[in-house]
Amino acid sequence: MPDFVAAALASAVFCLAVIALNALTRLALQTHLAPDGLAENGLVQFGGAVMLAGTTYRRTTRLPGHLIGE
Repeated sequence: MPDFVAAALASAVFCLAVIALNALTRLALQTHLAPDGLAENGLVQFGGAVMLAGTTYRRTTRLPGHLIGE
């Protein structure tokens, strides 16, 4: 897959992951399931989103012979 398409897909995954993790954090804070130190737009949300985007980028730029199950 061309690098541009892989980067665009990884960017989309990053944005969606930040939105989803912020929503989950806000829900956890409102229901008092999370500690008070957990904040929206914090390291947990951005770190998780970066890990998902990095995994997506690595999987889309992999050679077809190295995919799982082949």
